[in-house]
Amino acid sequence: MKPLLDSIIAQADQIILGKTNTLRLAFACILAKGHLLIEDLPGVGKTTLAHTFAHLLGLEFQRIQFTSDLLPSDILGVSIYDKNRAEFRFQAGPIFSQVIIADEINRATPKTQSALLEAMEENQVSVEGETRRLNQPFFVIATQNPNDQIGTFPLPESQLDRFLMRLAMGYPDQEAERALLMGQSRRQLLLETKACTEAKALLDIQQQVPQIHLSSALIDYVQALLKFTRDTHFYHTGLSPRAGLALVRCAQAWAILEGRQQVIPEDIQTVLPGIVSHRLQPTEQAPYHQADELAKHLLESVAIP
Repeated sequence: MKPLLDSIIAQADQIILGKTNTLRLAFACILAKGHLLIEDLPGVGKTTLAHTFAHLLGLEFQRIQFTSDLLPSDILGVSIYDKNRAEFRFQAGPIFSQVIIADEINRATPKTQSALLEAMEENQVSVEGETRRLNQPFFVIATQNPNDQIGTFPLPESQLDRFLMRLAMGYPDQEAERALLMGQSRRQLLLETKACTEAKALLDIQQQVPQIHLSSALIDYVQALLKFTRDTHFYHTGLSPRAGLALVRCAQAWAILEGRQQVIPEDIQTVLPGIVSHRLQPTEQAPYHQADELAKHLLESVAIP
């Protein structure tokens, strides 16, 4: 299994230059059956990363450009009257795909954003009184511009919590940026790259993630991390049980990427920043207010059992 996973990361590394660790974290999120939120400035490769994984994993995908006038029906679908059959026929929306690339999700209104809630939580959508199951595997890769930019609507906490992980791309280093400027178009290069696997293989790997051994001592560690966020006055609200489960699943997925059959403390520490960055809101008493500093402070405050 590890050679396949390594080849997928290696191929992605040829498309998204200089972001190996970000790619590995994003892949761990996918293996853990999680939804991914990528937040950063326009033009740093957020959408390209989403396209890259959808293509390399051999999955059907739909890209939805979120705008202020986008309606929930534009995502879920709508019934259209068929004159030939004299009946209404449901026209499925782009949500009925395996990968949804929700581009600039925070440029849509909260009503439209909420159209994704049921799909992300229960892998189904309820439209016009009927519940329809979604394709498997199913996950959302959403990109988000900084909330201080014009024309953005902050995602509500209930929407943010549906995302297993939030990552930032950041600017490439000088060497990677030079190779990007001198090289072929990333989109063209992606079109010329073959898929590394298919949906069934991905589903098989996803089913193995919960089987990765996690010792009771590491469960104690995860609970200690959760308890610290709930007891301290540094955060408005502590981490939820869903966040704890996300931390466990991502750590197990990271262990698979490392070729191990058991989780070690470093796995938890590696994935934790992406898990908590969008869930912890610092108070005025917090010593740090940046997401990476908050995660670092949390890890320093809780000892490994």
